[in-house]
Amino acid sequence: MKDYKKYFIIPAEPELVYAALTNPLTLQAWTGEEAEMSTEPGSEFSLFEGSIVGKNLEFEEGKKIVQEWYFGEQEEPSVVTIKLHPHKYGTSAELRHTNIPNQDYNDIVEGWEEAYFGALIQFYEEE
Repeated sequence: MKDYKKYFIIPAEPELVYAALTNPLTLQAWTGEEAEMSTEPGSEFSLFEGSIVGKNLEFEEGKKIVQEWYFGEQEEPSVVTIKLHPHKYGTSAELRHTNIPNQDYNDIVEGWEEAYFGALIQFYEEE
């Protein structure tokens, strides 16, 4: 199991970034795909046509999202924590993803950098 941590600068205010990560309609706008998402702790979510599925654990509006991502049967849960901080260029998103299965690590990192935060940054740059 591996962990991944990185900061991403997103050219939008934290409240907008939070909505982009938690509102199904906004998620669909920047991913181009239908999303199932709720800010209800304990609810399940599905993104990128089911490529990412899991359970929502904790929310702090405009500031923090904590989710468990499913990778089949694993002993330790894989937990994603995204903290949003105001930044002079918009938002600094602090990502920490723990317990990533070794065989999935490179794909997950690429996904975070290109499909997830890369696409979100591009979405706001084009507005």
